[in-house]
Amino acid sequence: MGTPTGSLVIIGGGLRADNAEVWQRIVELAGGKGARIAVFPSASIKPEKYGQSTIDKLNQYGANAFFVPVAITLAGSDYREAADDPALAAKVRGAAGVYFIGGDQGRITRALLRPDGSRTKVLDAVWSVYRGGGVIAGSSAGAAIMSSTMFYDAKPVLEMLKMGLTDGREIAPGLGFIGNDVFVDQHLLVRGRFARMIPVMLKKGYKLGLGIDENTAMVVTGRRDVEIIGYSGALLIDLSRATSDATSKNFNVSNALVSYLDRGDKFNLVTRAFTPSPDKADGKLDPTQPDMREPVFTNDILGNSAVLDLMGNLIDNSQQEAIGIAFGNPRDALAELGFEFRFSKTVNSVGYSSSEAQAYSVLKLRLDIRPIQLQQPFYRYK
Repeated sequence: MGTPTGSLVIIGGGLRADNAEVWQRIVELAGGKGARIAVFPSASIKPEKYGQSTIDKLNQYGANAFFVPVAITLAGSDYREAADDPALAAKVRGAAGVYFIGGDQGRITRALLRPDGSRTKVLDAVWSVYRGGGVIAGSSAGAAIMSSTMFYDAKPVLEMLKMGLTDGREIAPGLGFIGNDVFVDQHLLVRGRFARMIPVMLKKGYKLGLGIDENTAMVVTGRRDVEIIGYSGALLIDLSRATSDATSKNFNVSNALVSYLDRGDKFNLVTRAFTPSPDKADGKLDPTQPDMREPVFTNDILGNSAVLDLMGNLIDNSQQEAIGIAFGNPRDALAELGFEFRFSKTVNSVGYSSSEAQAYSVLKLRLDIRPIQLQQPFYRYK
């Protein structure tokens, strides 16, 4: 069907109306002022309301966006008939950009794939836009569909580590715009979701995973250059040399590599080349002159941005490793089961600091995750 020459704008959710950098980039990639952008409200429980809200925001930044009435929750409409409507498909094909709003990603795939898994005419039109050089953007659920596997009915992160995952339940096929070799997740740092990416990647054979944070986007070009724009950053997970002990009944992994790509950073998915943001160009850290020396530890590695804080504190530290712990409610099932996340520096670990803000880019920290047994009771009164 031809190699796509267009771009992806993969947004981690929570995109604010005033995040001009992301909204403007979408419009620019669609051709600039007056760009025709097809807005898909398929994921939303209220497609008309939230679809129109997204159209208004895109138009505020110069687009000429329009509503695509393909949604299983759209009142008075047969979504299967709409998804195979030749006239609607032609209208989408004539656009220079597509935007998938947030909600439930399962609604997107249900609306745009036939029961046998084949593409509807409207989805073929979306691919035509992408192959022809247009932009495909998506936020939250619209980001989840970007890889060929997506989370579907996912359990909480810790529960997934404890209980495992099943194809067709926690995960299901996505739409695969980024290709079959990269796994994508969203709401990443805010919700500690990096930990749930790894079991999926191991199960499905992915070597690379990209997780994007809220109010932030990854722009992926046809040459597979990734640029981080917006408020925060993204985690890059590399399992090329990772191993897992299959004899253990509990989840574990050794020798995973984790990197944090900050806003303005660039990374090529083919060459694996990294380019720091301009404010970090002269900020490569000297490991012989660390800024910190105290041990690095967190008892809630799955907490809001805890993994980012730990990685930043380790890369500019005389300490060679840092430990994070994950455990649940003492009243939960398998309450005694927790996990240790051990991050360590290797000869290939590199850090960059910003000259403008207290911000780091962190490359190639080793991560080992292993199960631990917690003592019962967790605490006693003194």
